[in-house]
Amino acid sequence: MRAFAVSLVALIAATSAGAAPSRAKVQLHTTPVGVALADAHGRALFVRSLDSRTSTCYGACATAWPPFLTTAKPLAGAGVKQSLLGTAKRKDGRLQVTYAGRPLYYHDLDVKPGTITGQGAASTWWLMGSSGKKITRLPNGGYIGTTT
Repeated sequence: MRAFAVSLVALIAATSAGAAPSRAKVQLHTTPVGVALADAHGRALFVRSLDSRTSTCYGACATAWPPFLTTAKPLAGAGVKQSLLGTAKRKDGRLQVTYAGRPLYYHDLDVKPGTITGQGAASTWWLMGSSGKKITRLPNGGYIGTTT
């Protein structure tokens, strides 16, 4: 019985970590640096400065920065512009949600709503506002770079 319970917990964890929602929803959530894009549960979504229209984050990068996946056209929550939402096909064929043409990611340590420890990491990872511009304000104050 104990082995069954452990197997069930492992299966649930693996499924929830890698499963794409059938129709991902992007909403706005208030963070310490401003109002930013988040998933339906309030978990922060980031963009990578090194990306353009497709992801360049695979392997160890994608472990630390899991892609925000979907299996259908993403849905815009209040204040999010549906016209800026889209998808990009990853190397493995899965669909990654994009906003203003930029692929969206989670940060593996930011699992609670409003948590943004990934903000400004390596001067590469940024939250994005509803305008489609990255937010370069840092949680401890100050800015890095410009807003593009």
